[in-house]
Amino acid sequence: QVQLVESGGGLVQAGGSLSLSCAASARIFSIPVMGWYRQAPGKQRELVATITSGGITNYADSVKGRFAISRDNAKNMVYLQMNSLKPEDTAVYYCNGKSAYYSSWGQGTQVTVSS
Repeated sequence: QVQLVESGGGLVQAGGSLSLSCAASARIFSIPVMGWYRQAPGKQRELVATITSGGITNYADSVKGRFAISRDNAKNMVYLQMNSLKPEDTAVYYCNGKSAYYSSWGQGTQVTVSS
């Protein structure tokens, strides 16, 4: 399995931007799908965005046009650029690496958007 460590969360006003980073302990070029998920208080964890090893991206409808996921296989990093943030984006954001054999999660980073 791969260990994942998120960073970049914080407090931002509505309409602002944040960039999250996910550092992997192993080469991510071999991990088919990397993604970001989030969990708000009292809610289930939900998909935010995923990116395949080939660069194909997928986004939740709620973040399309505002968020962008990317991966740097050479640096073993995955990023989530979040623009035009809304209070409803407030959640703990988790990085995920998924293969046919495992699904690894980071510890999460808090994102709080004030109105």
